[in-house]
Amino acid sequence: MTIRTRFAPSPTGFLHIGGARTTLYNWLFARHHKGTFILRIEDTDEVRSTEDSVTAILDSISWLGLDWDEGPVDETTDRGPYAPYYQMKRLDLYRKCVRQLIDAGLAYACYCTKEELDAMRKAAVAEKRPAVYDGRCKKLTDRQKAEHEAAGRKPSVRFSIPETGETVVDDMIRGRVSFDNRLLPDLIIQKATGGPTYNFACVVDDHAMEITHVIRGDEHLSNTPAQQLLYAALGWTPPKFAHLSMILGPDGSKLSKRHGATSVLEYKTAGFLPSAMRNYLALLGWSTTDSRQLFFGSELVETFDLGGCQKNPAVFDQTKLTWMNGEHLRKLGHEELMRHAEPFLKAAGLAGPLDPPLDLTVGLEGEKCKLLADIPGRVEIFYKDVVFTPKALDGVLKKPGVKEVLLDLAGLLEGVEPYGEKALEEKIRGYCEAKALKTGQVFHPLRTALSGRTEGPTLFGMMEVLGRAKSVGRLKAAAALL
Repeated sequence: MTIRTRFAPSPTGFLHIGGARTTLYNWLFARHHKGTFILRIEDTDEVRSTEDSVTAILDSISWLGLDWDEGPVDETTDRGPYAPYYQMKRLDLYRKCVRQLIDAGLAYACYCTKEELDAMRKAAVAEKRPAVYDGRCKKLTDRQKAEHEAAGRKPSVRFSIPETGETVVDDMIRGRVSFDNRLLPDLIIQKATGGPTYNFACVVDDHAMEITHVIRGDEHLSNTPAQQLLYAALGWTPPKFAHLSMILGPDGSKLSKRHGATSVLEYKTAGFLPSAMRNYLALLGWSTTDSRQLFFGSELVETFDLGGCQKNPAVFDQTKLTWMNGEHLRKLGHEELMRHAEPFLKAAGLAGPLDPPLDLTVGLEGEKCKLLADIPGRVEIFYKDVVFTPKALDGVLKKPGVKEVLLDLAGLLEGVEPYGEKALEEKIRGYCEAKALKTGQVFHPLRTALSGRTEGPTLFGMMEVLGRAKSVGRLKAAAALL
């Protein structure tokens, strides 16, 4: 059997963390088993679905590096043998299946208004009965139906759920889960507008597209018994289901926008790497037997399987994600780091031929960053006038004897040959010995005068990259302030 998984987002907003994890798990499962990963747009919410949301979702999945084998290329083009991959372009198929259920006596027209349904629910709650649809339209006579039609009521279509027994879902993560049929409402499968509902369209499409495994969030578990009954009613074999654990915020509540970024693309803007996001998202509800934390290259694809998924909720930890991003940054080759850093450098006005060259300064500082967005702030000291922090000026430069040290070093640097990290360190350590000064009495004011800060790049590496002229000029300028 060829594994076929799918991610089927509703284009009513951005791709959030939960949706990104679902996409990743489906992609990893398909890639691990050398199967097919499908992207399908479930745009049955005619009011809230937008093309902008489709674009944002496609951009988010592409940025994460999760390529799909079948599905939309853009808002107008599909690729794959089961096109179209937009549900609102597949209405004829849904209506055919609705007619099949009606003809078999397994679905019926429902003329109830929203007000009547609300009253029905309130009465059930008051009488301490299950607040499910009571099936009243199932018993309508032809005359009653005609009267509703004459009154201008447009019917939805409901699928008739068995009134007794239970429906069992064999979930690949949660095991056997039983549902009492009496507590399941007759499911609306076609809206009064003629369009399908989510619960119906996804069943029809999963069957038509030969989906073998439905891997999705825990919030869909309650939809599964009715969907499973639909498969049986239509004479189809259901796929295997796997419902992922809930994702919680650090405070223990369900992850939401109050916990930070809600769109995956916000993490791109903040300077996270796609590889780090994949690594972290994979660990939100899945683990290896040895609790491994870091995965590089193809290691996730090689290792992932649903057997490592847990039922218990996962907690989203921004601090851990940021740490992990730093680890992935340090794994990048220099050219790859420059490619990822380029948009952030340009946004900070650091572009084009610069002195010293950007590849030298980024190479010196990039591995110390946790976010791509941190890199411009780390390297700007090489290109902008020195601005001293209060700690640098008052805590370091204004100590006794600093001015003389800076002027001595400015003169010393004029004669260093070759002007490189090793020779600089040798000469300046020699100066410390000759003047009977501790290295801290020289190194700290030297660093501060060159960068305006009390911390930063490797001292002698920074001096080499800055070059003789800039280094001497900054030492003299700092001394003049004193």
